[in-house]
Amino acid sequence: MINSTEVKPGMVLQIDNHLFSVQEYQHVKPGKGGAFVRLKLKNVVSGAVIDRTYRAGEKFDNVRLERTSMQFLYSSGDEYHFMNTETYDQISLTKEFLGDSVVFLKEEMYIDVLMHDGKAISHEFPTFVELKVVKTDPGVKGDTASGGTKPATLETGAVVQVPLFLEEGTVIKVDTRSSSYVERVS
Repeated sequence: MINSTEVKPGMVLQIDNHLFSVQEYQHVKPGKGGAFVRLKLKNVVSGAVIDRTYRAGEKFDNVRLERTSMQFLYSSGDEYHFMNTETYDQISLTKEFLGDSVVFLKEEMYIDVLMHDGKAISHEFPTFVELKVVKTDPGVKGDTASGGTKPATLETGAVVQVPLFLEEGTVIKVDTRSSSYVERVS
């Protein structure tokens, strides 16, 4: 248990059976009445942000979350299987849990998984991934001056817009947050 006056930004608290990350903390001591604490809390699972006020001295459950680097092994249907390379424990995550960035997932890739009591509650993909272009229309001489783009299918099946000069077999860097081309790697 942690006292409300000991709370700091970045801590994770359990309130009403939900996990919240403390975004902002403000201790207020008015001229009249008792001191209180204003917290801006972000739900770790849903991402919803709420503001709450608590009396000074109120107690919370302090939660320890474990950030684990997990290696992607394989997928079967809508299930994606990962392994902790230190303990060799394996977990299965759904396509819905992983979200839109799942199209950039390839074998042996690492993602960070946030665990609480042995259960995955959140994940974080690498910001940039390097993938090979497997299908795209050939560039026509003179097209590069316009600075246009064309669709390219990557080795994972994802489709991103790339510059006209890129050809099949080229390895590119992709931003997983915006699903956009960053640069040519080779």
